Amino acid sequence: MATYIVLARYTQKGMENIKQSPARLDTAKKAFEGMGVGLKEFYMVSGRYDMVVIAEAPDYETVSKIALSFGPKDSVHTETISAFTEEEYRKIISELT
Repeated sequence: MATYIVLARYTQKGMENIKQSPARLDTAKKAFEGMGVGLKEFYMVSGRYDMVVIAEAPDYETVSKIALSFGPKDSVHTETISAFTEEEYRKIISELT
């Protein structure tokens, strides 16, 4: 499974309904599970983003489906990036020609 970092920001609508956010997170966790995506960690953060999710998914297409299906419904904008462990990083670098 590949690791992905999902960065999320509340929309205006999301901020208006902020108290519903924990329930939406619970719903998202179940949806992740149903699509074979492991929600490894969740963080509320300060700065440019409001939330960070660390997820494991079989491929980028699957994690993209999650982001696209929950972004509009949950009143957040998301940005998804691939993440590599130190071991994967070292392998990638060692294979450069």
